[in-house]
Amino acid sequence: MITWRVAVLLGIVGGAAVAVAALADAGGSAWLWWALLAAVLLVAGVTALDWWAAVPLSDVRLGRGGPTQVRLGESVTVRLTVTNRSNRHLRAVVRDAWVPSAGAQGPYAHDVDAGPGQTRAIDTTLIPTRRGDRPAARVTVRSYGPAGLAYRQTGRRHAARATPRWTVTALPPFTSRRFLPEKLSRLRVIDGQVVTRGRGQGTEFDSLRDYVIGDDVRSIDWRGSARREHVAVKQWRPERDRRVLCVLDTGRTSAGRVGTVAPGAPDQVGEGDALAGEPRLDAAIDAALLLAALASHADDRVDLLACDTEVRASVSTSVKRTLLPRLTKALAGLTPALVETDFGRVVAEVLRLERKRALVVLFTTLDPGALGEGLLPVLPQLVAKHTVIVAAVHDPSLEALAAGRGTAARLHTAAAAEKALAELARVRAALARAGVQVVDAPAHRFASDVADLYLSLKAAGRL
Repeated sequence: MITWRVAVLLGIVGGAAVAVAALADAGGSAWLWWALLAAVLLVAGVTALDWWAAVPLSDVRLGRGGPTQVRLGESVTVRLTVTNRSNRHLRAVVRDAWVPSAGAQGPYAHDVDAGPGQTRAIDTTLIPTRRGDRPAARVTVRSYGPAGLAYRQTGRRHAARATPRWTVTALPPFTSRRFLPEKLSRLRVIDGQVVTRGRGQGTEFDSLRDYVIGDDVRSIDWRGSARREHVAVKQWRPERDRRVLCVLDTGRTSAGRVGTVAPGAPDQVGEGDALAGEPRLDAAIDAALLLAALASHADDRVDLLACDTEVRASVSTSVKRTLLPRLTKALAGLTPALVETDFGRVVAEVLRLERKRALVVLFTTLDPGALGEGLLPVLPQLVAKHTVIVAAVHDPSLEALAAGRGTAARLHTAAAAEKALAELARVRAALARAGVQVVDAPAHRFASDVADLYLSLKAAGRL
């Protein structure tokens, strides 16, 4: 292929040839045409020679290196290496293309100048805009000749074969981890408040110690005392290895975005504010990660299930150090499905996974249609065997819209918002009558409220 320089060179050479022909024979036109033909042939020959001198693309080797994971909103740098394996000098332009959601920063193309056997590196900074796998799309190499008149370029198929495969996984941002130190401090206080003497709810045997005056005689271990030849009592500690199951509803309601409204500014709510904020599923993922981290520090076993009409993700692990990495990896590519959640299938999966009594935290929405027809009929089966929490992200724009006044349009909007709030209250009351704990909080404190309820249940010995 040729560049714009060929046209410039042809203009210069052709103009010079025409000028020479005009001076040689001012009255004839044959010299003019022969001069133009000679100019075209000369430029074509020089261009062909320049194309031949360009480094063949088969002698260019590409490599890739760098991190393969990054939290959403953070940046990562991936390096592309270009190696010249020919005996010619490589002058090339390289385009390292990624999918748009990878958020590639920097120039569109990169100039590469490498001698025989040399390697050059191209760094691309990625700031992903979506969770999940963000693959490299295609690397296109354009090798120029010494004069820059012609170039060799990889075709689509060859570029796809030559492109080194690389995928950067955008993990959930886990912004709620800022609450973790405070929650762990409360957890230590709760563990210290549990009575260690005597038999109490939510405790299990820890060890034996010598009897001292004031100990409850019911704590004496007579067999252990016989073996020790002196009186020994049992010590109890808070019961460990409780089971916590986080269930994420990935149906159509999880795709809804929760509006963000500044406190005290209800009149500033507009029609486009419903698109602000984050999807309900992202807030649920953030809260589930905080709860999992907190429960794992309490030596509880944490499992995760994401389901709508089918199981989208399932994580079960008893190893504490691998819990969060496995959870974040499983949740990275989780996306809402535009289907109605089958709560019968969800409850069946929960009962199959957790045969012992467990704390089941269902991250969903308090939508009356979805819960009234789907969850409430099958909820008794779940409550009979497990302690259940229904956690939903509250949309603060409802209160803001309900407070709107001034015009007829705002008044009708306020009435609709009041009706929606009343329906949410009825759903919460129905869940409470069924023995379910409910968390209905805005996104900025949703994860914290879920963790607080877990700690409250743990302090009360109700897990």
